[in-house]
Amino acid sequence: MKVKTILVSQPEPKVENSPYFELQQKLKIKVDFRPFIHVEGVPAKEVRQQKIDLNNYSAIILTSKNSVDHFFRVAEEMRYKVPEDLKYFCQSEAIAFYLQKYVVYRKRKIYVGQKDFVDLSPLVKKYKDEKFLLPSSDQLNADIPQTLNNLKVDWTPGTFYRTVMSDLSDLKDVYYDVLAFFSPTGIKSLFKNFPDFQQNNTRIAVFGSTTQKEAIEHGLRVDIMAPTPETPSMTMALEKYITKANKESKDK
Repeated sequence: MKVKTILVSQPEPKVENSPYFELQQKLKIKVDFRPFIHVEGVPAKEVRQQKIDLNNYSAIILTSKNSVDHFFRVAEEMRYKVPEDLKYFCQSEAIAFYLQKYVVYRKRKIYVGQKDFVDLSPLVKKYKDEKFLLPSSDQLNADIPQTLNNLKVDWTPGTFYRTVMSDLSDLKDVYYDVLAFFSPTGIKSLFKNFPDFQQNNTRIAVFGSTTQKEAIEHGLRVDIMAPTPETPSMTMALEKYITKANKESKDK
């Protein structure tokens, strides 16, 4: 069946040259964006209840832009003056670059991983005598605690923000040929908002094996999968599938 419309369960990209906009023009399809989940900050009072005193840590591990925003938000709420000698361990270059929103980069001790959390291991190990704080969401990837425990460092996890399902009730009568998901929580949000959802001819696109697993557990048929060696991004997977589907539809 031909694909004319896609709903991407993420915020609309702020950059003009987003691959989604290129996909829309190239394949002459309609791409809409709507976050199925959003992030809410945990108040400083609740962070304190986790027995976290920011004065006790000499190093911060940052795994996302959200962790950066919410660490500095909580610091401000707690009236904690962030010391200049605090060490920052950033999972990727993009996170380290984002950190400049809050600190003068050249004056700070910033250590940067490649992409995956495990890439930070040699850097963390090198400074194993530090006291590490990991500000994160309530849904922490299992490999992160495992990696830090294996390194035998002194670290503390802190829930600084939560991933919350969005209200999608206004989409009740809207139909799309493809729904694209990026997290298990996105799938849960679909069924929380629409308990009677029937897939029928809707194609489901998923990013990552945990999202795929959640989709299958909810009885969904996964039609488009990313990343794969052939299609490392969601837009590449969508383009490959839609090009083939629309060609077959035209040939019939």
